[in-house]
This record gives sequence, structure tokens and C-alpha cells, in this order.
Amino acid sequence: MVESEIDPITGLPKELNVYEVLERETATKIKIYTKKSKFNKLVTVVEGLSGEELKKVAKELKNRLSCGGTDKNGVIELQGDHKEAAKKILLALGYHESNIDVL
Repeated sequence: MVESEIDPITGLPKELNVYEVLERETATKIKIYTKKSKFNKLVTVVEGLSGEELKKVAKELKNRLSCGGTDKNGVIELQGDHKEAAKKILLALGYHESNIDVL
């Protein structure tokens, strides 16, 4: 039997990733808006994420929305107008609704 490591702060097994869930719930404000890029094409921009979380969320959004995009300079850019759909996906990923602003 493999014994799991216990987190000294929470007293819960480390596999539960409690800090990851707490980080999502108490994250900084996430802003979702659209802007026009070259040739008057719409781009959906998601701001407010950073580090490894930025890459994970960008990949998930691109997969679920079936669109192209990039994550650079602390911003996720998705091809097309996906404001409301992006918000629903972020909610499904565990982000709190009060931390997401759709402009």
C-alpha cells in the first residue's frame, strides 16, 4: 500500500491539489473582451491568468472552442468572438463567476 504525503497546513493528502483549487477561486480578476485585429477580424482576449495556468487554460479554450489562438505576454488570444463561451468554459474549469468580467 502506497502512503500518500499529508500537507502540514491543511492536513489533507497532497494529491487533492487543494492549493490549485483555492488559487482558482481567489484568482485575480479575469477580463474577457473582443478586439479587431488585421483585416477587421475579431479576436477574443482573456487577461488575468499567469504562468503555467495560462498555458493550460489556453489549450483547453482552443480545444473546446475549436479555434486557433495563442498565449503570450500574459494574455490569451482566440480567433473569433467567443466571449460568452469562454466564460462558460472558465466556470467549468473551477473559476468563480465573480472573478470573471465579460466586457
